[in-house]
Amino acid sequence: MTAFPEHLRLMARNNAYANERLHDACCSLSQVEFEAERTNFFPSIRETLNHIWEVDRYYLDALCEEGWGLTVYETPHLETADALKAAQALEDRKLIRFCDALTEVDLKRTVQHERGANGVHHETIGATLLHLFQHQVHHRGQVHAMLSGTGVKAPQLDDFFLEFGRHPVAEKHM
Repeated sequence: MTAFPEHLRLMARNNAYANERLHDACCSLSQVEFEAERTNFFPSIRETLNHIWEVDRYYLDALCEEGWGLTVYETPHLETADALKAAQALEDRKLIRFCDALTEVDLKRTVQHERGANGVHHETIGATLLHLFQHQVHHRGQVHAMLSGTGVKAPQLDDFFLEFGRHPVAEKHM
């Protein structure tokens, strides 16, 4: 097994771990707190988590070559933290299965990204996955910061790779 595919497999598992921890915390919020307007790139925790979910669906569609393209964004946003937690977990499992099947050759293959008025662009699977993981980290950090303005403690999200201090939720994703 080569290092890059294995790294992506671990990143998919870390992604699922961090999403589970973050969504668990968000499920402790009242619906009012979940929807409350906050200072951020997106106006609420609900909108930010919906954005993460829909972008995951967009990139997984491209990676799996399912052909939905930009129509994934036509799905109505989910209203509750519980609904988003379940939907995100499905995408996380799909991403893990995809990464588990990767070979070094797959990572260099290109897939189509529909970009609306900007046309169709081709990106490698490796670059697409790296972008997807970075996108997740970026927006999870925003939700984490927004949680700090609520009565719910923002969870530790980085105790995955090292054995020392590894959170029990991380263990089930290893």
